[in-house]
Amino acid sequence: MQTLYSAEQIADRVRELGAEIGRVYADRPLTVVGVLHGSVVLVADLIRAIPIPHQIAFVRASSYRGATTQGENLELSLDGLPDLAGRDVLLIDDIFDTGRTLAALAHEIQRQRQPVSLKTVVLLWKVDRREVPAVPDYYGFQIPDAFVVGYGLDYDGNYRHLPEIAILEAADL
Repeated sequence: MQTLYSAEQIADRVRELGAEIGRVYADRPLTVVGVLHGSVVLVADLIRAIPIPHQIAFVRASSYRGATTQGENLELSLDGLPDLAGRDVLLIDDIFDTGRTLAALAHEIQRQRQPVSLKTVVLLWKVDRREVPAVPDYYGFQIPDAFVVGYGLDYDGNYRHLPEIAILEAADL
């Protein structure tokens, strides 16, 4: 595997994002909503970098199943969400690839839970793969069109534990 971003680079960027989010949402009721499972590492680090009080929750969304690098049909579950009426929401995912997952989740959360505002945060953004008009409101890094693992991102359930972001190459499979 080829390292794309080191653990130190990621930590620095997450601290920057946390500080910026803290400035934007100061004195506002904020709920951070992570998309399981890929965002867990980012959520854990980001909530500690956001210097203001906030709540956290998680939702499920999946389009990659098993040993595949291509998205399939999207499955969403908002069952774990608290009441979001009157709150600002930050929807956090690991990667913005085609954008379909994040756009669908944002739409459903706004439709079903009616937060005051909803913004999106991703660690990685594959700019050239976007298939929807939406773009992430906050992002860590723009990356090339490569299959990446580490820092929560997986291939067939593996590699989430890596502290860096690495490009998964054919020889690694």
